[in-house]
Amino acid sequence: MSLSRPPVPAAAPDGPSVEGPVRVDARTKNLTKRLAPGDIAVINHEDLDQVSAYALVSCRPAAVINAAASISGAYPNLGPKILLDAGVPLIDRAGEALLTQVTEGATGRVTGGQLVVDDQVVAEGTLLDLQQVEEAMEEARGNISEQIEAFSRNTMEYVREERELLLDGIRLPDIRTEIEGRYVLVAVRGYHYKEDLQTLRPFIREARPVLIGVDGGADALLELGYRPDLIVGDMDSVGDAALRSGAEIIVHAYRDGRAPGLERVQSLGINDAVVLPAIGTSEDVAMLLADGMGAELIVAVGTHATLIEFLDKGRQGMASTFLTRLRVGGKLVDAKGVSLLYR
Repeated sequence: MSLSRPPVPAAAPDGPSVEGPVRVDARTKNLTKRLAPGDIAVINHEDLDQVSAYALVSCRPAAVINAAASISGAYPNLGPKILLDAGVPLIDRAGEALLTQVTEGATGRVTGGQLVVDDQVVAEGTLLDLQQVEEAMEEARGNISEQIEAFSRNTMEYVREERELLLDGIRLPDIRTEIEGRYVLVAVRGYHYKEDLQTLRPFIREARPVLIGVDGGADALLELGYRPDLIVGDMDSVGDAALRSGAEIIVHAYRDGRAPGLERVQSLGINDAVVLPAIGTSEDVAMLLADGMGAELIVAVGTHATLIEFLDKGRQGMASTFLTRLRVGGKLVDAKGVSLLYR
């Protein structure tokens, strides 16, 4: 991701402090929707992932304070290094109490590892530097074999439970969008998804695929000037503008029919959303929907494929994704492969 804009000044233990309004949210992806340049971001995000780190950097905060461990040692996550490389100070392990001790919008000052509000130290953690992060990542690499073993074991266990995805797919809903015989592009908020969408502009212009945004992936489509045809997901990270864009909305529900995201959609005055109970992730559901509706080709943008990507998402296995890819088969093409054909 391009970080061409200059970073805000960094606080250092022996250097000048930085000040700004404090923005607090336990969910990083919710915080970045309202984070402005110069704000102090307070998050609670163990093992800060790459996508979340880039989203924070793009907001140009004065500093990021993490109540949790930004790198716990479970695996070598890249988020902390991305922040530091961009010049954003990162205070680590400040404690969960911080989330309720600071008022949203209050003016804070970061000095070293401390957050000061109204001349009171409200939180203290460790101001990380690159050496500390690199040492922690090196230690985490030593644990990756354990993660692979646990991940593989969990995957095979859930394959047995979720094999119906391969055998039966999903129940296909009634939708207006015509998919049969067409190319479909599925955009997910994942690694380098915005850059991949940029490189696919010639493909989108020429092939005119059906555009499916999976939660926040719909926002990326909208930012580039494309209105999604379908939005699939639990609706926890997609913006109001995308939901109001006129796209058909499919709310991914639990197997028992509970759909927490439906209330949010209906609160926007959208009453024709389709509820689709299904196991697996929302990106799996989007691909299975495209396949079941007769798509000729499915182009995946930002979807998860590697161990680190799954661990970044907090996934302990990939059974549904494994089964989905088996079912979709040769229809599925990665965005990078398609972009090479349209250079």
